[in-house]
Amino acid sequence: MTAALSPQHRAWSVSQMAGETLDILVVGGGVTGTGAAVDAATRGLSVGLVEATDFAAGASSKSSKLIHGGLRYLEMLDFALVREALTERGLLLTRLAPHLVRPVPFLWPLTHRVWERPYVGTGLLLYDTMGGRRAVPRARHLSRTGALRLAPALRPDALVGGVQFYDAQEDDARMVACLARTAAAHGAALATGVRMDSLLTRAGRVTGIRASDLLTGTDLEIRARHVVQATGAWTGGTDGADAPDGAGGPEKTDGPEGANGPEGADGPEGADGPELRVRPSKGVHIVVPRDRIAMDTGLLTRTEKSVLFVIPWGEHWLIGDTDTEWPYDPAYPAASQADIEYLLAKVNHVLREPLTASDIEGVFAGLRPLVAARQGSDTTKLSREHSVDSSVPGLSVIAGGKYTTYRVMARDLIDAAVRDLSAGPGKADRAIPASRTDQVPLAGAGGFAQMWASRGEIAAAAGLPDAQVERLLGRYGSDTATLLEAMAARPGLREPLPGSGGYLAAEVVYACTHEGAVRLDDVLSRRTRITIETRDRGAAAAPHAAALMAPELGWDPARTQAEIDRYLAMIAADLAAERMPDDLSAYHAKTGLAAADNGPRSGRAVRD
Repeated sequence: MTAALSPQHRAWSVSQMAGETLDILVVGGGVTGTGAAVDAATRGLSVGLVEATDFAAGASSKSSKLIHGGLRYLEMLDFALVREALTERGLLLTRLAPHLVRPVPFLWPLTHRVWERPYVGTGLLLYDTMGGRRAVPRARHLSRTGALRLAPALRPDALVGGVQFYDAQEDDARMVACLARTAAAHGAALATGVRMDSLLTRAGRVTGIRASDLLTGTDLEIRARHVVQATGAWTGGTDGADAPDGAGGPEKTDGPEGANGPEGADGPEGADGPELRVRPSKGVHIVVPRDRIAMDTGLLTRTEKSVLFVIPWGEHWLIGDTDTEWPYDPAYPAASQADIEYLLAKVNHVLREPLTASDIEGVFAGLRPLVAARQGSDTTKLSREHSVDSSVPGLSVIAGGKYTTYRVMARDLIDAAVRDLSAGPGKADRAIPASRTDQVPLAGAGGFAQMWASRGEIAAAAGLPDAQVERLLGRYGSDTATLLEAMAARPGLREPLPGSGGYLAAEVVYACTHEGAVRLDDVLSRRTRITIETRDRGAAAAPHAAALMAPELGWDPARTQAEIDRYLAMIAADLAAERMPDDLSAYHAKTGLAAADNGPRSGRAVRD
């Protein structure tokens, strides 16, 4: 099989998973689940992955888009987590995903004249040296004049100086799509739109899952020697994640990215379920135009409880984020008016020209699947480290962690599965090698450096502006060649998608033929980021994108219109939630989506 996640690959994957006993079945299509599929497949194991909605449909597409060690965790003295994350940052920048991950500068404004510069400087010196091989420039100290030269948007009285440091940035949903394609290239079977309904068990051991193919309406039994769950906010039990009385959520939602519905999975006979409990924490970001904040650098500044990022994002800024407990149905995290006002207030505290709600182009909210503490505590204090539970034979479950360390999380999860495979009934008759994902470039990485060096010649040959080819290379790496071939064969694909802010028609088609997109939302929200980058949230682009998708996915006119209607209902529910004063009323508004979401694959699930 190739790395093209086409409709044909999906059909093959479903047949493969239903027709044989896999070594590893992964439940969940976020960054950890797809990372686990890559890890297992590159060890030579037979691997399947199911996902109820779409790759990265949850918090794996709603992060701050950073690959970073976390200065906040350094201040909390969590040196091991920071060192691990910085090591992973270096691997991604230099070997695994140089086409997706790139350095990004940040300014830390100093507000105290005596103690803060040596304090921050010492921390950043540690930050610069803990990750091993240097992959980004070192931090540098700036006077107030120097800081304002980089960031003239800041109020002069908001700082006495600054320190500029570097982290790294990526498109989180695009990285998950590349991970899925990498797993497929190593033989994994992957299918979105397949919901796990329950676990299959025999003699107290998990032996697979019962599932529903939400695209075809068929029931499946998928057998596996070991099941691994990377299901984020739905992992095991949750602390306070039930909808409150009168919240009025839908009677039944799909499970998390590939996991159980609200009734949960059938536990092994006579065995307790996994002991991990998750405490979801909501993070909200807003998106504003790049020209509204005059800065040549990102910004990191303190808040009362945490930090605030202002992150360059193409022609936009991402501003975030929040960290508040979400006690409602995790399928419907919603940004409220209070969240938006909080972010505006925090960033306006340092800006010469305040932002207003009218500047906002997009808003997104996701849930961090934090491992619950033994006793109640603020979610800002909960650890971002991950935990793996293998207390049920044949089943391993992961919770916690952070996007940057997805590869380590995936490795630890598959290590747990391998220990079970090597010792359990029907144990593996071969030695299973250790993880080698630190040596496996993601799809699009091979040949990227050569294409980047030749980008001018490539643009001239393709008849595209240099900036457009650079943008494509930064999204698809060496796989840009496939898009250019499609544009040469179908010149209409070279045109920008109307209402998209600059994405090409070819990218919509490629999402269907190579990246596993099966719904309009998959393309507008994740394969592209039109939903958060355009003021109308992609409403104008929706019919044009659907028309391009229809022949690739076999949609008739009725199905095409249903996709458009469903997408418009989704963004209407988001906008309604953003006008609500608090989480509960925003949740009420967001769940209005359920009534309109009656297509062949229902539900929207959110996880990390």
